[in-house]
Amino acid sequence: MTVTGLGTKRRRRALPVVQLISVLLLLAAIGLFVVQLVQFSRGQDQLPADITVAGVLVGNLLPQEAVARWEQAYSQPVQLYYAGSPILLDPSAVGFRTSRETMLAAARAASDVEAGFWTRFLNHLLGREDQTKVNVPLAADYQRNLLEQFLRDIKARYDRPAGSAGFNLETLSVRSGAEGYEMDAGAALPMVEAALFSPDKRAVNLPVKTASANIGNIDTLRDMIIAYLNEQGFLYDGQTTVASVFILDLLTGEEVNINGDVAFSAASTMKLPILIDYFRHLWFTVPNDEAWLMANSLLCSNNSSSNLLMQIIGERVSGQQDIFAGIKDVTDTAQALGARNTYITAPFDLGIAGQQLGSIPAPLTSPNPNFNTRPDPYNQTTTEDMGTLFGLVYDCARYGSGLMAAYPDGEYTQTECRQMLELMSANDLLRLLQGGIPAGVRISHKNGWVSDTSGDVGIVFSPNGRDYVIGVYLWEQTDFQDYTRLWPLIEGVSRAAWNYFNPENPLIAPRTDLPDTAQECIHFLPPQEQLDLNNINAWRATPVPGS
Repeated sequence: MTVTGLGTKRRRRALPVVQLISVLLLLAAIGLFVVQLVQFSRGQDQLPADITVAGVLVGNLLPQEAVARWEQAYSQPVQLYYAGSPILLDPSAVGFRTSRETMLAAARAASDVEAGFWTRFLNHLLGREDQTKVNVPLAADYQRNLLEQFLRDIKARYDRPAGSAGFNLETLSVRSGAEGYEMDAGAALPMVEAALFSPDKRAVNLPVKTASANIGNIDTLRDMIIAYLNEQGFLYDGQTTVASVFILDLLTGEEVNINGDVAFSAASTMKLPILIDYFRHLWFTVPNDEAWLMANSLLCSNNSSSNLLMQIIGERVSGQQDIFAGIKDVTDTAQALGARNTYITAPFDLGIAGQQLGSIPAPLTSPNPNFNTRPDPYNQTTTEDMGTLFGLVYDCARYGSGLMAAYPDGEYTQTECRQMLELMSANDLLRLLQGGIPAGVRISHKNGWVSDTSGDVGIVFSPNGRDYVIGVYLWEQTDFQDYTRLWPLIEGVSRAAWNYFNPENPLIAPRTDLPDTAQECIHFLPPQEQLDLNNINAWRATPVPGS
């Protein structure tokens, strides 16, 4: 018996590792292929990765998701700011809407739909997808008329004119009104439209012009003066009290005229027309003795000196010592210059025994008939007449016009007009108009008062260049003037005018350094031998010889 295979092991068949790995790899590739194929198939409904619609990035979103995203952006309210105040504009309120179908179709058209499915899939596998960025522009519209109406509503609600100026009677100063605002609707419309059509820049600072605050005008000053007088218990248009105020802005020509045409006793303010007429008939340098008469007349209100000046005028116009010829000429010159309700018909009363007054006929005048201040029948004027005369002297002195234009044949020179103002600038009463302006401010003025009337007219030379004429006459029915009542009122009116023309340096309270009554002229009348009409205060720096 033969034994075979004893001691020999049977061989096992080896596992097909390579084949198995190959199968597994194949299965994995097939699975990955299937996954990619499924993902690719699902992604065919999505928009391309780098696509922007109406400025909103919507890449890789489904169409409905893309629409929701841009609709959300364009439905946000537009924030409008009117001078810092926010206003929200709901786009739907002006009919704003996007053209969804148009933009969505354009977005879809951006996909590569020309190649076959498998070709596009192969490109996807190979990473060869189109990376070109696509921006689909906004397609939208709105109702322009609704936006225009919305802007009109904003204007109606928020626009405001500059507030009217007022005044403070305690400080006698003008108070500015509130600032005003006005939106430019025409300029605002395209700005708001651009915000409606922007996905992210949805805030607009509306074009608003700021109207400067109303700082008041000459009418505000007029109202303040009337209110001040009423507050002080002095009715400007009463039965027993009458106030007349004339103020002329020498820069703009604007006026305050409160009862400016009411006739008053001129008293010593008539010495201004005498001064003007004296220079009209002067054809040589003023003699010292006549300059001395002028100084006494204008600064000390000396009636005798004033009568002598009219007598000199009478001699020059008639060739005889005839004061009445001079008196008539003073009236004629004043009326020819526009002071049509001003006249003098008799010499000033010297209050001495034996003086022969006499008079000439009064000219026809037409003052305001509604008021009767019982004016002196021989010596009358109005504030607007006196203010007009001061204005003519100023224009002559400053510009070579005024009196020189009214009498163009050489009757006046600029030097003469400057001498008039220089002389009257020494009228240092410290009260009346001068008491309503700061100490040291130059004022050329002439005052006058009788038993029932106080008046003062002049020119204030403001440091800021806003010079002005001011005249105030107050009448109160009485037999004896209470200057402690009338003078402070004139000073209050003067202070109001000063504060209007000099707001940077106001007098917010009455001056407390004023004397009880007017300063005597001996304190400011130059010595005759040192009288200089071109520098009226030169004598103060030069001691009098022998003193």
